[in-house]
Amino acid sequence: MKYHGGKQDDQAFFGALHTLREKRRDGSFGEVLDDWRWIFGYTKRHKLAVVFYTVLGVLSTTFGLIASLAGKYLIDIITGYETSKLGVLIAIMLGSAAFSLTFSNLISRLSTKIGIDINNDIQADIFDQIIDVDWKAISDFSSGDMLNRFNNDVNTVSKNAISWLPSIIIAIYNFVATFVVIWSYNRTMALLAFASAPILLLMSRYFISKQREYSRKVKETGSKMMGFEVETFYNFDTIKSFGIMGGYGQKLRTWQQKLKGISLEYNLFVIKTNVFMSVLGLIVQYAAFGYCLFLMWGHRITFGTMTLFLEQRTRLSNAFTNVVGIIPNFLTSSVSAHRIRELIELPREKHIKESEQLAACADGGFEVLLDNVDFGYVEDETVIKDSSFRAGSGEIVALVGPSGEGKTTMIRLILGLIHPSSGSAYLRAADGTEVEMNADSRYLFSYVPQGNTVLSGTIAENMRMVREDATDEQITEALRAACALEFVEKLPEGINSRVGERGKGFSEGQAQRLSIARAILRDAPILLLDEATSALDVATERQVLKNIIGSAPNKTCIVTTHRPTVLSLCKRVYVVKDGSVREADAEECSLMAMDF
Repeated sequence: MKYHGGKQDDQAFFGALHTLREKRRDGSFGEVLDDWRWIFGYTKRHKLAVVFYTVLGVLSTTFGLIASLAGKYLIDIITGYETSKLGVLIAIMLGSAAFSLTFSNLISRLSTKIGIDINNDIQADIFDQIIDVDWKAISDFSSGDMLNRFNNDVNTVSKNAISWLPSIIIAIYNFVATFVVIWSYNRTMALLAFASAPILLLMSRYFISKQREYSRKVKETGSKMMGFEVETFYNFDTIKSFGIMGGYGQKLRTWQQKLKGISLEYNLFVIKTNVFMSVLGLIVQYAAFGYCLFLMWGHRITFGTMTLFLEQRTRLSNAFTNVVGIIPNFLTSSVSAHRIRELIELPREKHIKESEQLAACADGGFEVLLDNVDFGYVEDETVIKDSSFRAGSGEIVALVGPSGEGKTTMIRLILGLIHPSSGSAYLRAADGTEVEMNADSRYLFSYVPQGNTVLSGTIAENMRMVREDATDEQITEALRAACALEFVEKLPEGINSRVGERGKGFSEGQAQRLSIARAILRDAPILLLDEATSALDVATERQVLKNIIGSAPNKTCIVTTHRPTVLSLCKRVYVVKDGSVREADAEECSLMAMDF
């Protein structure tokens, strides 16, 4: 919701001022300062633009005042008080107005350009930091909440990161210069024009702070609502299939009502305070107008002077509003900055630079090892306990077990997305070099997760997302190995055929084979298939696995599955059940195959 007008800005100032006092009492004011120190880091990157922006603002204000003064003398000439220098005054007034207009438009253009640059700068910087956040830490935030912070909060910060310092300087200069102009003509008029400011400041203690609280509530509700929308559209097919569109429509309306309630609550506060502001403003306005008439009656001022005073009184009031409006913006920006910082200050992923040295060992293959691992997503709730695992070069190793018992958790441990609370997860090269699983060792993996992971674009674009320099021939070979080439060749444009979002236009089995082909094209020494063959028929599943091992004898292949049909191809089978991972013996493997 967006409000217009100086009175709303004034009441927001009082609420913000009250909030700042409260924060000083409870010790949280330091958080606001920390948020602004973070914003200032981006301001410093564009300091030349800040200086230029400030100079333009000061010049625009100056020429505006010159134009007003010229207008005053021009009125005096027309009304007979002054007859000389008419042409000069017209030229000065028009020239000053033209300069003021030019500088105002330059400021608008510059601020828009800088705002976009700052927004892109902050977004790109934050994106890089979020991407490197620890998986377990970031999983506490919903996609909608992250999108809201990444877009709306960054936009709020970017608008104020550059403008806050020039706005303070320009607003104060405008206020002081206008006051000096009025004071030079009549001190009583200057004091009358300024009368509302101290009264409003003295009355600020009667206004309850709503600005920061309102901003926080709106942003939090907006994040939750966006999370609902993202989840709804992501599961669009499922919702339609179950015929529960009406229920989701009702949920949307419930979120709308929550947002409406917060907005109306704040609007009521605005209405109440506006009544007071309007009455006070009218009192000052009529007092100033009456005093001008009194002076005119006694021929103590000219009509031009009266016009100048009334015009500058309004200008002074607006200048004061701009000054006090900085504080609400100050708080709003700190709220957004704090929400962004909550993301980027999450723990970072573990990086081990020595992982890069493993590239030289890729031809010899790697062992994937977990020794006596314990892990739980929540404290005191163990998912994997005292478990070990080994998959060697040239082997297919299976992880089998009921759904929800920890197979995907094992994959995350192997990828270094999560780390054991005790025990170790590491890679061992053929020459004996060992490196703990971490973000930097992930380049040695090709991964096909559960679900449909095909993106919109062409088939070739989907393939090249993991290997930008791949030739058409290499893509074709990867598709052949994944048993996907047969249906791709039947498409009108082959590998350049379009793929819809989440693989629309393809069956689940076809989309799955495209995902496998993409992993094969990456040609990493370790391949992880997390239920990645669940949509394939038995014969195709076996053929894909044979093709993978046949094309790269030293490749390590780890498969999680509910289906034991590939067990005969596996060197070892690990059963994941009741929080433990143990190797199945030959008899158990045979029984599992027979059960299928």
